[in-house]
Amino acid sequence: MTEKKPSRKEQILQSLAHMLEAGPGGRITTAGLAREVGVSEAALYRHFPSKAKMFEGLIEFIEEAIFSRINRITEDGNATSQVEQILNLMLAFTERNPGITRLLTGDALTGENERLHQRIQQFYDRVESQLKQVLREAEIKEGRRTRATPTITANLLLAVVEGRIAQFVRSGFKARPSQDWQTQWELMVPTLFRDQD
Repeated sequence: MTEKKPSRKEQILQSLAHMLEAGPGGRITTAGLAREVGVSEAALYRHFPSKAKMFEGLIEFIEEAIFSRINRITEDGNATSQVEQILNLMLAFTERNPGITRLLTGDALTGENERLHQRIQQFYDRVESQLKQVLREAEIKEGRRTRATPTITANLLLAVVEGRIAQFVRSGFKARPSQDWQTQWELMVPTLFRDQD
């Protein structure tokens, strides 16, 4: 059985992700991307009307990959396990997709359309909402209350993960997000929930 060849649109997005990884800190031009794909700039624009739409295609990939998995994670298990799995998912996804991670830190979006920055903000807002929901449901389903409010706790958890992701990009993808994460998570767990009476 032969492997399905990616569509031209998928090839463009894969090449864009590769260029983001290969040139940390560098700006992507449509001329450079066309060379990478092996097509003319006009051919790029037949599939995407603008570079912003290409970036949006990668952001949609991120959203689909993360939120489809979060939906599965929140179907079973206790709150601590669900929170841990969501945070692990974020770190593992970014470690496997370094180029795309530059979008999540905004590093690759400097000088790009403001709408792209808003999409990334919305992405993080959705992840934070999911964490908040898990923490709220812990009180209802498990009788466990967070030490701070679910809102404050969810924000703190996301800030820690965002920091790990930013360190990964800042290090030129050398400081892996998963490195020492298990130890750090074990330090955080006792501070999440109040002791049960």
